[in-house]
Amino acid sequence: MQKTSGDNPDKTHFGFEDVAWQEKAGRVREVFDSVASRYDLMNDLMSAGIHRLWKKFTIEQTGLRPGQRALDVAGGTGDLGSALARKAGDDGLVVLTDINAAMLARGRDRLLDEGLASNLVFAQADAECLPFADDSFDCVTIAFGLRNVTDKDAALQAMFRVLRPGGQLLVLEFSQPVLPGLKSFYELYSFNILPFLGRLIANDEDSYRYLAESIRRHPDQETLLQMMRDAGFEKTRYHNLSGGIVALHRGYKF
Repeated sequence: MQKTSGDNPDKTHFGFEDVAWQEKAGRVREVFDSVASRYDLMNDLMSAGIHRLWKKFTIEQTGLRPGQRALDVAGGTGDLGSALARKAGDDGLVVLTDINAAMLARGRDRLLDEGLASNLVFAQADAECLPFADDSFDCVTIAFGLRNVTDKDAALQAMFRVLRPGGQLLVLEFSQPVLPGLKSFYELYSFNILPFLGRLIANDEDSYRYLAESIRRHPDQETLLQMMRDAGFEKTRYHNLSGGIVALHRGYKF
C-alpha cells in the first residue's frame, strides 16, 4: 500500500521525510498555499514551457466530445480544466477539484476570466473520497497531483468509481527517466536548480525541494500501471514523454 513507509504502517512519506499518516495532507496543503501565487510562472520556468506540450498531448488523448462530462482532479490553476471545458462545449460539464483552497481559487479566477463559467463547476475535494455519484463522468484527469496524495490506491479507486462504463482515466505525472544518461542530469537539475529557482522566484526553496523529493518517491511507470489495474481499470497503458521524465497513464472502466 502506498500509505506505508518502510515496515511502519503508521508512517508515510512527505518527500524524503517519514511523517505520520494523518500529517501528510496538511503538510502538502502548506506547500501549495505557499506556491500558489507563483505556480504557473514556476511551471513555465522549470520545464522551459514543455509542460504545456505534455498537457496538450493529454487533452488530445481524452477523446472528450461536446456534451460529455469530465472531472479534473487536483486541477490546480486550471490548465487541463480550461482545455476540457472547450472540448465539452456549452452542453457539456467540467468539474475542477482541488484539495487546496488557494490553488482552486486561482484556477477559478483564471477560468472565469477566460469566459468559461457556463460549463464549469469548482469544488474543493479530496482525491481519496470524491463527493460525486457513481458513474458520473465520461473522463477523469489528474495532472501532477497523484504523487501528492497520501493514499494513492484510494484515489485511484475513487476515480474509478465516478467514471461511467466506457470512461477513461488519464494520469499525467512525473516518472522515471528511461533514456541513457538522462537520469543523472535530471537528478542534478531536480535537487540543485529546482530549489534554487524556488528560492529566486517564489521565495520558497523548501517547497520546491519537497516537490523534487516527491517525484523520487512516486511509483515508477510499471508500478503505477499495476496500481491502476488493481483499482479495476482495463486496457491500461502508458506513454513516456520527454524520455520518461513524465508519463501519461491511461485506463478504462468497463
